[in-house]
Amino acid sequence: MKIGNYLMSLGLAMLLASPLAAETRWPSEGWEVESTPLGYQALLSGLKAAVEAEGMFVVTEAGPTEAAASRGITIPGNRVVGVFRNDFAVRLLELSVPAMIEAPMRFYVTEDGDGSATLSWKTPSHVLSPYREEGGEALEAIGRELDAIFAAIARRALKGKG
Repeated sequence: MKIGNYLMSLGLAMLLASPLAAETRWPSEGWEVESTPLGYQALLSGLKAAVEAEGMFVVTEAGPTEAAASRGITIPGNRVVGVFRNDFAVRLLELSVPAMIEAPMRFYVTEDGDGSATLSWKTPSHVLSPYREEGGEALEAIGRELDAIFAAIARRALKGKG
C-alpha cells in the first residue's frame, strides 16, 4: 500500500509540475490581460472583427495549435495576431527607423483549461518606449494613440462579436 501511495503522489506531483497544469503568470509591466468567459474560437473571431471595426488590419497570425495538431499533438488554442496600419508605419519611420521592428503590434489569444480564453497584449506605448530618446514626444504620442485603439479593439473583442 505504501508503494501505491508513493506512485500516486509521484504522479500527482508530475501532473502539477506540468506546464499545462501551471497557472499562467503574465508580466505586470506594460501588459493588459483580460480573462473572458468566451471560448477560444469566439474570442479569436471577435478579435478579428474588432480589429476591422476599429479601422486597423490583421497583418500577421501565428500559433502552434494547428501545426501541433497536424503532428498528432493536442495543445490549447494559442494565437498571436499582429495588428497595424500603414499610416502608423509611415509616421513611425519618420521618427525612428529602429522602432519599426515593433510593427505589427500584437494581441495574444490563449485557451484556458476550463474552455474559456484570455486576451492579452503589450501596450503599444510600452512596446515603443525603448525608442523614446530618438522619437521624442511625437513617438510617445503615437504610442498613446495606439494604446487607445488597442483598448477599443479589446473592448469590442471581449463582447465576442467585434
